[in-house]
Amino acid sequence: MSILAINTRNNEKQLRKTIWAYLILSAAMTWMFLYPLLGGVLFYFIVRKLFSHITYFVGCRVFLNTHNSGIATLTLASLLKGVFEIAGTNSTHLVFYNVAGWAFIAVGLIIMIIMATHQKDLSNDFA
Repeated sequence: MSILAINTRNNEKQLRKTIWAYLILSAAMTWMFLYPLLGGVLFYFIVRKLFSHITYFVGCRVFLNTHNSGIATLTLASLLKGVFEIAGTNSTHLVFYNVAGWAFIAVGLIIMIIMATHQKDLSNDFA
């Protein structure tokens, strides 16, 4: 068994763990659950079903980490917005959290699209 086969199995296992982690996190929140539920559980479930071959790419961890950072940043922005509303104050820094979160997600999606479009190259390597 090659190192590449071990790494790709680890990526698939990591994707399953990520789905479960987002599902558990979503259950523990009131309204902030939308980012982890829709952007985490639903998104990764769809990716796993439609583009399961991306776990064979070395860049899969970059995609997962970037997308997870975006979801975490948007969830934190939602948390801070709630805290500021309860405190009766406002902050202009929330805009930066939202921009950074969506930028991370956009970069993650670009990486995923690049990996998804290289399906033909991958199928020739394992044939």
